[in-house]
Amino acid sequence: MTLDGPMAVIIGFVRDGGFVMGPLVAATFVLWYALGYRYLTLRRGSRRRLSVLVSDLRSNPNLPVKGMIGHAARLGLRVAAEEQKQTESALDDAFGRFDDDLKRGRMLIKSIVVVAPLAGLLGTVTGMIETFDSLADMALFSQSGGIAGGISQALFTTQMG
Repeated sequence: MTLDGPMAVIIGFVRDGGFVMGPLVAATFVLWYALGYRYLTLRRGSRRRLSVLVSDLRSNPNLPVKGMIGHAARLGLRVAAEEQKQTESALDDAFGRFDDDLKRGRMLIKSIVVVAPLAGLLGTVTGMIETFDSLADMALFSQSGGIAGGISQALFTTQMG
């Protein structure tokens, strides 16, 4: 079975890029998953301005809300109505669960963004070493790729990183 089209091109890049490309592709999928999760967590749920949403929730506390901002506004109004003297500390305690959701995936994203270019650089160095090895062996025109194969590997991993 042969693959045609974009999938064949992607598999060709992974194969030609050397040993660094597999982890880079995996890191790319994990990065997009984490970014998608954060986007879905942070989505607003309503196009209304926050002040309009708060005034609507004050007039009708059972108004259905979507998204983190709507739930936080409803919770904040409820806590503010219950706690008259220590509203700020009560709000900090109540919003703690939203803080956990906001922090989820942040370190993973930062780590991948820092490590991926370094992995690409590792692939570049590996490809250049292969190029100079072929020069040292005088295999410039061999079937294994020679200089072109090593430079190609270096460029694929640099591009992916």
